[in-house]
Amino acid sequence: MVSRNHEEFEQPQTLSGDPEFQALRRVRRRTGLRLTLVAVGGFLLYVLLSSFTPGLMNSSVAGHLTLGLALGLGQFVLMAVVARRHVVHMRTHVDPVVRGLGYRLRRPPGENRQRPTGPTTAHRTQGQRTW
Repeated sequence: MVSRNHEEFEQPQTLSGDPEFQALRRVRRRTGLRLTLVAVGGFLLYVLLSSFTPGLMNSSVAGHLTLGLALGLGQFVLMAVVARRHVVHMRTHVDPVVRGLGYRLRRPPGENRQRPTGPTTAHRTQGQRTW
């Protein structure tokens, strides 16, 4: 049998109690909730207008284009804006914090707390995107 050192049996580092991780979860949850409410609210508004104001929705905007059809096509625009906003938010607010937390998690226990800077770090983080 091979004897093992006590250090090999230590529990893995956990970030669930880290204040930075908790803040990241709150920001992500709050932004997701807002974007979901915008998307669902836009769709619900369209459905309610279609149900309760058929005269308004059938009014002509230009030629054969009615207000209802224009608002229906606007749903695609709304979904594109919500998706784009989500991607931009993830890239600017969430991804950098996640990279920093990942670095701290992978750091050996005795290593200095300062994150190394220089061309190797900059090169390693370039090109890492959400999508």
